[in-house]
Amino acid sequence: MGQVWPSDVSARFSVFLTDEIKGGIEMIKVRPAEERGKTRRDWLDSRHTFSFGDYHDPQHMGFGTLRVINEDRVNPGGGFPTHSHRDMEIITYVLEGAVAHKDSTGTSTVIRPGDVQRMSAGTGISHSEYNASQNEPVHFLQIWIVPDEPGLVPGYEQKAFSLDKQRGSGTLVASKDGRDGSITVHQNVDVWAARLSPQEQAVFRLKPNRRAWIQLARGAGMLNGTLLRAGDGAAASQEEILEVKAVDAAEFLLFDLA
Repeated sequence: MGQVWPSDVSARFSVFLTDEIKGGIEMIKVRPAEERGKTRRDWLDSRHTFSFGDYHDPQHMGFGTLRVINEDRVNPGGGFPTHSHRDMEIITYVLEGAVAHKDSTGTSTVIRPGDVQRMSAGTGISHSEYNASQNEPVHFLQIWIVPDEPGLVPGYEQKAFSLDKQRGSGTLVASKDGRDGSITVHQNVDVWAARLSPQEQAVFRLKPNRRAWIQLARGAGMLNGTLLRAGDGAAASQEEILEVKAVDAAEFLLFDLA
C-alpha cells in the first residue's frame, strides 16, 4: 500500500494521463523527453522542457509560475561563465557529480546530489556555474520560478536533504514559508523530491484549485497507468489523486502550484 500524504500538507498533486478529457477540458498533458528543446556545445548537452534561449515554442512557455526546467549535462571542467539574471527564483538540483557556484552576493559553494540550492535574482545577481570536477561529468536540473513580486533583494540558500530516508514518500525541498526545513521560494509553490524503489508506490492528494507538474528525473514510473520515463514531464489540473508506481528505481520532482 502506498503512502498517502495527509490533507493538511500542501502536497496535492493530480494524476497525469495523456489526452484524458473530462467535461471538455484537457486535464492532463505529458511532455515527452524527446520533444524538448536542445542546446549543444562542446562542453554542454542541455534539454529544455520549456522555451529557453534560442529554443522558442509558443506552446511550451512554462506552466503557471514554473518558467524553466533545463536538464544539463556538463563535461569535466566546463560550465557557464559569469552572467546575470533579474526577478527570478532559480533552483539547482544535482543528480550526479557536483556544481561549483559563485555569485555576486559573495557566495562560493559546491552543490552535490542531495543538495537543493535557491538563488533569488531579484534586483539583479551575477553568477557562474561550473562542473566542479576535472574528471567526471555533472548532471543537474536548473529550475526557474517567477517570483510573487519584482525587485526583491538578491539572496541565496542551500540545504542538504536525505531522500533515501523517506523512500516511498516525498521530501519537501522548497516552499514559500520554508516549513519542515525546506528552502524558501518567493512564490506560492511547494516543490517535493521523491525516490521510489522498483514496484514501490506512493499516493498524493491534490488540493482544490491547485495544479501540478511532475518531472521524472530518472528511472521510469507509472502515473495512474501511464508510463513516464526519465526526462518526461507532465502537467495536471482539477484532479484529486495521483498514484505513482515505480517501474525502475525512480526519482522525480513534484511542483504544487497555485
